Amino acid sequence: MTTTTKYIFVTGGVTSSLGKGIIAASLAKLLQAQGYRVTIQKLDPYINVDPGTLNPYEHGECYVTEDGAETDLDLGHYERFLNVPTSQANNVTTGRIYQSVIEKERRGEFLGKTVQVVPHITDEIKHRVQLLGNSGDYDIVITEIGGTVGDIESLPYIEAVRQLRWDLGDNNGLVIHLTLVPYLSAAGELKTKPTQHSVKTLMESGVQADILVCRTEHELPEDLRKKLALFCNVREEAVIQSIDASTIYDVPNLMLEQGLDKVVLKKLALKSTTPDITRWNQFLTRHKNPKSEITIGLIGKYVELQDSYKSILEAFIHAGAENEVKVNVESVHSEYINCDNAKLKLSHLDGVLVAPGFGERGIEGKIDAVKYVRENNVPFFGICLGMQMAVIEFARNVLNIVDADSTEMSATTKNPVIDLMEEQKTITDKGGTMRLGAWDCELKMGSKVRDIYKSETISERHRHRYEFNSNYKEQLEAAGMFATGLNPKTGLVEIVEIPEHPWFVGVQYHPEYKSTVANPHPLFVAFVKAALNNHKRKKGVSMAQN
Repeated sequence: MTTTTKYIFVTGGVTSSLGKGIIAASLAKLLQAQGYRVTIQKLDPYINVDPGTLNPYEHGECYVTEDGAETDLDLGHYERFLNVPTSQANNVTTGRIYQSVIEKERRGEFLGKTVQVVPHITDEIKHRVQLLGNSGDYDIVITEIGGTVGDIESLPYIEAVRQLRWDLGDNNGLVIHLTLVPYLSAAGELKTKPTQHSVKTLMESGVQADILVCRTEHELPEDLRKKLALFCNVREEAVIQSIDASTIYDVPNLMLEQGLDKVVLKKLALKSTTPDITRWNQFLTRHKNPKSEITIGLIGKYVELQDSYKSILEAFIHAGAENEVKVNVESVHSEYINCDNAKLKLSHLDGVLVAPGFGERGIEGKIDAVKYVRENNVPFFGICLGMQMAVIEFARNVLNIVDADSTEMSATTKNPVIDLMEEQKTITDKGGTMRLGAWDCELKMGSKVRDIYKSETISERHRHRYEFNSNYKEQLEAAGMFATGLNPKTGLVEIVEIPEHPWFVGVQYHPEYKSTVANPHPLFVAFVKAALNNHKRKKGVSMAQN
């Protein structure tokens, strides 16, 4: 534990697939494994107040924290690596910065002064950066600055970093600059010019990089490291190679081999020991040496962009390692599923997850997919909208309520088995107004989920406006779909399951947000196990037939 909070700023030049978020999370993991209390925050230069109103195609998934903040998906990486919850303070956008400054101006807090980018916007950025450090909960705060150096929208953040470096004093802050060292196959050589120009651009803003992390497809030779060190004003030991990795979970070990943690701690005048990442490497061993292989269908309408379901995909990696099985996730666009082709598209799958989402596009395809897996005993997992589609499907095809629907899709339906939550009916603003963050849920005795969680009460994160309409609960349960998880305060149905089905669970919340390397989510672990059992059953049937 340190007496003064230390700050690390991660900036980026032109980078490729492995970005600043993974480097920041990997460094944090190595520092945490040496006993330091570490957190990571993300500064996003876009003017949206948060990503809550952004289409997933624009910015990937919207990650929700325990305290109900809609944040950048990088916070998911931070939590998955560190196994420590983040909060609203861990994600700051330009929109939120300007909103705060303008509100202060309206209240007259600037005493008639002209409000400017410097010092008012930069002061607000500095204040937000130091909120976590001033809490007394952390020894080291890593701040990832979104965008790339030279972007117009990033300039206030870089200026704030320049000022903070001066304010913090020696050994209390440093800058890591992530750049690309491209390989020109025609010439057969690595080129350092992009890195040199990126560092020069950063220096033009008054910020000197202390450490270079160089993204590369090939090993950096010694002479190239010396060249970069000389031309970029850093020590040779501070030129860190970040070579392509087969999985993001390899990166902490790659950074350990490169000595990134040692260089950082030396520059911060902190003690360096050997990180204890035994448990991390045990996970990696299971992940890379599976004993079986299964295929899960991910039914969604944003499947063209994998980042739209990032937390779900990572939760499958965690659950797969726990079960020593490789989980192949096959994306299936819900717009292209119907009753006629459901068997063709889904029969080969070992399990099906119907993903969360908003709006009516692709809804009927999700309902047809649920019908197929319910009738054919394929393990099913529905998350948020996926759970709601399961309720609609059951009401239509088992209870014969042919017009059963959600008021999100059909405002005039006479049988709204899914309806807008009561407290949502007077809301007009879209941003930050859903049911968000952690809510308690009591699990029914004897239910599948009670057995899976091994607990009577759980807490899970939410992001929705519509809910199970309890007016239909009695009918649904009489027909075989049971509400097995309820919010103790509101009575809101959180979980439905069909006990007669091998594995059929729908949840109103987002369990994927809480799955980490150290604690794979129990629902994902149980679902993967059910899919593995189904795979073995199908394989046994196939062998018997042959």
